Amino acid sequence: MTLKSLDELVQSDRVHRSVYTDDRIFDLEMDEMFEKAWVYCGHESQVKEPGDYYTLRIGRQPMVMVRDKSRAIHVLYNRCPHRGVELCGNQSGNTGNAFVCSYHAWSFNLDGKVRAIPLMKGYDGTAFAKSDYSSNMVAAEQVDSYRGFVFAKLSKGGPSLLDFLGEARVAFDDMCDRSPVGEVEVVPVCHRVVQHSNWKFFMENQLDALHPSVTHQSTGVSARKVESRLKATQGSAPLHYHYLSTFASSFDQWDSVQTVNFPHGHGILKAYMGLRPTDPDTVEYETIMKKAYGEEKAEEYLSRSIHHVLIYPYLSVQSPLQQLRCLRPLAANKTLSEIWHFRLKGAPEAIYRRSLWYYNLVNSPATMINADDLENWTKGQWGLESKGGEWVSFHRNHGGDTLKDGVLYSNNGTSEVVMRNQFDAWKSYMQDSFYAIK
Repeated sequence: MTLKSLDELVQSDRVHRSVYTDDRIFDLEMDEMFEKAWVYCGHESQVKEPGDYYTLRIGRQPMVMVRDKSRAIHVLYNRCPHRGVELCGNQSGNTGNAFVCSYHAWSFNLDGKVRAIPLMKGYDGTAFAKSDYSSNMVAAEQVDSYRGFVFAKLSKGGPSLLDFLGEARVAFDDMCDRSPVGEVEVVPVCHRVVQHSNWKFFMENQLDALHPSVTHQSTGVSARKVESRLKATQGSAPLHYHYLSTFASSFDQWDSVQTVNFPHGHGILKAYMGLRPTDPDTVEYETIMKKAYGEEKAEEYLSRSIHHVLIYPYLSVQSPLQQLRCLRPLAANKTLSEIWHFRLKGAPEAIYRRSLWYYNLVNSPATMINADDLENWTKGQWGLESKGGEWVSFHRNHGGDTLKDGVLYSNNGTSEVVMRNQFDAWKSYMQDSFYAIK
């Protein structure tokens, strides 16, 4: 089947399989989405001291986030302007007062400006001058942060970071507001998983309320049996059993939750699991929060109805559990996900440990929950690469959602409005430069 226009590829209730499989479309996504939009780089606590750096990729571009002596954070291309060698070969570390190229010892200040070039006299009488802008490491066009979460943009103009995040910035508000001092810090250990599927599978899955009781049934049902037995014999069960047993909720229960779908493809899955037990650890924590913010404000912070927040096209934040997953697409059928965990500053250690259970039980590479999803996405990629059909269906509850002030509210938790909203954003990114796919 030959498709020549963007509107043919992405329709209101279905999309063509090639948007998941075509290498040319993937290359255009890198150009028009990941290398033009605001992209998450990391948390400021990853670069606490001057010289601390963390390397990452924005689209296909190697970048380094670094803190300088004035404590400002820069995001620079990880490339020496001399012969192109990447300056930082490690994932993270401290580079001291300067970046020094391992090839010819060109050095650069922490803001990327050239510091020293060996045997400078060799350039006398040539077209090269140390004062040229091209002698510096190239910086991202725009860098900004929100509540300590650092973003960069490789293109000029466009919306500010706050405008890009819009109402979805509640992801970071909710996480930070749960700290008695309003701040979080990253836990240095990051789980990294390579999924053998297109990045869109991950983003669609995060707010898909129909799949959990199917995909994760074996784990959810097993956990529920143990949880029930412990409650019957001991009067209570640890909260981490509830993290898993909730996946076995009925279709009707999942259909009763709601997704809220914002412009730019962002969205929220409202809370579906109770996370406010009355054990001594929780009571202590809530007492600290009330002392810090007052009873009314503390209750507002602790009772937000959020489970997942998506920042399209690359970020999934589970703010009540201090989790963040960031996608770094590698190919049309290959995606790296970075899974980060955060500590609430000023909160009791028991609260951190409680969320750590979720991080390891649900989001780590070793968990059965993550493995279930990865298997489905891989099989989905294989299926879409076959000739078994041309279309991916997003018909569920099409036309049955509520639009208010530019925000789409699902009237059924299992509505595929999540996917339809994401592809509306996808089209807006791609439409200016889309070329014929033949």
